Formats: sequence, structure tokens, C-alpha cells
Amino acid sequence: MAKYYDVHPDNPQPRSIAQVADSVRADALIAYPTDSCYALGCRLGSRDGIDRIRAIRQLDDRHHFTLVCQDFAQLGQFVRIDNDVFRAIKASTPGRYTFILPATREVPRMLQHPKKKTVGVRIPTTSSRRPCWRSWASRCCPARCCCPARRSR
Repeated sequence: MAKYYDVHPDNPQPRSIAQVADSVRADALIAYPTDSCYALGCRLGSRDGIDRIRAIRQLDDRHHFTLVCQDFAQLGQFVRIDNDVFRAIKASTPGRYTFILPATREVPRMLQHPKKKTVGVRIPTTSSRRPCWRSWASRCCPARCCCPARRSR
């Protein structure tokens, strides 16, 4: 069953954020706006959520999923970053960029590329999403869902 939550982009209500967080913890699939397009998201490690995203987007097992992180501390939990990569990411974030990096052991295998053991990571600029991550006890695993008619050329 689909539910619609209206979250104000500049001043999100804590009650709305809590309802969305509860839905994610209950293995719901969410669609939310990002700074570049819309994304589908689920709880990190949710096999059912990952399979539903793959079915909706018609993805194969070699697709790089993107983990949306709140800050560099959370980014370091999921990917291995050396000094040069850290400097490049620091100069580009927060922003619309997704970085494909080697995954740590905290990333479930179903999210990693099967041969390369890599995963996409991103720190968004949109401030309305930041309270969501603070309130979610479990992390979210989004997959970008750009509509072909809306893609910039």
C-alpha cells in the first residue's frame, strides 16, 4: 500500500520525518527527491527492498547501488578512502556527485558490485534530507530513479 508524506523542504516537521523513518525501518520502499533527480530507497541490508528496486528499475546484479551518507564519518564506515581520494571528495562534496569506491565489510554483499566489490557513495547538498538521516536508526540504501524525459543532456 502506498503512502504519501508531505515534508516541507526548508522546515521539515519532526512528526513527518519520524513517520518516514518508521516506514523505512519496517522495510518500506521510499521515493524521495534529491538534488539531481528522484531516488528509490530502502533500509540498508533489506533483501526485499533491494529486489523490489531491481525489479522496478529493471537492473541486473552488476548495477552499482549508491549509499547516501550524512557526512564523512558515515562515509568512512562504508568505503575505504586514501588521502588522495579523500581530498577529491572533500573538494566536491556536498554535491551532486556519486563516487564509486571499494566497499568495507559493513556494506552487505548484495549491494556491492559482484566482481569489483565496490559501491557508490554520495553526500547530498539538500538540507531537508539531513534530519531524515539523523532520525533513521538504520541507514538507507537509495538507487537513483531518473525518468528518461527529465534527464539533462
